[in-house]
Amino acid sequence: MPRAQLPLSLVEVALGAALILAVALGFALATPVPDTQGAQLTAYAEDTATIIQTDPARHNGTTRLGEVVASQRAFDRERGNLERRVERILPANVLFNVRTPYGSVGTAVPKRTTTGTATVLTGSGTVRIEVWYA
Repeated sequence: MPRAQLPLSLVEVALGAALILAVALGFALATPVPDTQGAQLTAYAEDTATIIQTDPARHNGTTRLGEVVASQRAFDRERGNLERRVERILPANVLFNVRTPYGSVGTAVPKRTTTGTATVLTGSGTVRIEVWYA
């Protein structure tokens, strides 16, 4: 009685395909997902900085940012307006902290959380914007 046999080349092809599939699955499942949150948050912070640098001021004819960092009195007067403007710029699920030489607006930055930052140098000091997901 004759026995059926698979040709050796078909066995080799099947084993090779299984090996390639196993390696591909190993890379696909074992590779960690890249952290894109930090990059997106940095983009939000930089966009916010750009907007408040170009927004017109309410009182002194410069920009909103220039007005806020002009003096302690100007910061105290414009603090609420700056906070509302940044809230309107950012998505609802993003919290922020804007730190100026005269004080901060927004929420305190939590420890051990991914943040995005932007720093703006002005004639009156440095303004730092930090944002993070709520």
